Amino acid sequence: MMIILFRILLLTAFVIILYTAYKFYTNPRRKLDLAHENKEFYFLDDQENTKHNFLITYRGMMFEGEKYLGATEHAFEVLTIYVSTKEPEKLKGLERNDLYFLEEQILRSYPYAKIEWKYPINRLNIKPVTEEKEKDH
Repeated sequence: MMIILFRILLLTAFVIILYTAYKFYTNPRRKLDLAHENKEFYFLDDQENTKHNFLITYRGMMFEGEKYLGATEHAFEVLTIYVSTKEPEKLKGLERNDLYFLEEQILRSYPYAKIEWKYPINRLNIKPVTEEKEKDH
């Protein structure tokens, strides 16, 4: 009887370790941190919760987007997004095309949103993505 109990406890411990490892490797925040270290693009967002800000890492720079809900003709949508960075010293080398890329990625999730860049990012003379596309045609 004692051996069976020991085996059950051992099996339970093994399952808990496997579950913990799975949760660790699938954690979105860990993926964001890894992409940030590797200077890759990653968009961490909970689209169902408009009160939670989203995080974007791109080329080793971390951006945070504040979402604000508003009404369209048919539904409530995220209409305004303010994007900022907490590490402005890492913005060296950031170009307009990088910001256009980030705007396109944000607009994929929030097509009705107007994106406002906070200081110092707004010092780059940025035109909305839609205006740039109209010039190209």
